[in-house]
Amino acid sequence: MKSILVPVDFSKQAEYAAKAASIIAKQTNAKIYLLHMLELPTGVIDPTSFSSPNNSPTSFLYLKRAYEKFEEFKKLPFFDGIEMNDSVLFHKAFEGIIDESVNQNCDLIVMGSKGTSGLEEMLVGSNTEKVVRNSEIPVLVIKEDSENFKIENIVFASNFKYENRSAFQRILNFTKLFNAKLHLLKINTIHNFETTKDSSDAIRNFINEFDLGDFSLNIYNDTSVELGILNFSKVIDADIILLNTQGRRGLAHLFNGSISEDLTNHAKLPVLTFKL
Repeated sequence: MKSILVPVDFSKQAEYAAKAASIIAKQTNAKIYLLHMLELPTGVIDPTSFSSPNNSPTSFLYLKRAYEKFEEFKKLPFFDGIEMNDSVLFHKAFEGIIDESVNQNCDLIVMGSKGTSGLEEMLVGSNTEKVVRNSEIPVLVIKEDSENFKIENIVFASNFKYENRSAFQRILNFTKLFNAKLHLLKINTIHNFETTKDSSDAIRNFINEFDLGDFSLNIYNDTSVELGILNFSKVIDADIILLNTQGRRGLAHLFNGSISEDLTNHAKLPVLTFKL
């Protein structure tokens, strides 16, 4: 891993994401690109358009304040010893993040999230969800602060359909970067029941011909796919949950039916997504 993009809106969640990114950067000797997308209020002109006669001093004030905040943000102690670049761009947030990840040839995007209820709720209806759906590179979503962020036990939850193997080698490459154990997880629910043998056969057919290193194969029954992922992750004390996305379909293919509004479990763990 050579470079990590961290979108920054100066929120606590962005700080949590930056801390996690800094730990990964130190482990992989990667460079961090900090990015702030400055979405100007209606009527304020992009200050990069210097030739425009309608440009306003207000736009320069927004830019000045953004850079001042960046200078403070870069002084956070966990950045010590890490090579960094920072940029302020004028663009719609998620589009700018995607474009910059391509321009900087990044290997990973690390983002904060304010979501509260479960995996899908955490990622849907936000700039984070839009980045997850559209990014061609992995996206790590961080929700909470962690004093001891580590990647040692990874839960890879999937339906393990053979045609969805396209991203699996990249998943294995990421796992090996951290010498982590990969826990393959298939959730069975009453609405989408499958025998243990059929589930086991599907997983083994999926991983056939891949060198997995340290891994476990797990079939877990629960009332919903989401709840099963969260409960299993708690049981094994996982550090991170890894999922595949399918572009505009996002995470929908993982979930059967709607997620109960009464769901009290929360996805506190980091969630890493790879696009199929």
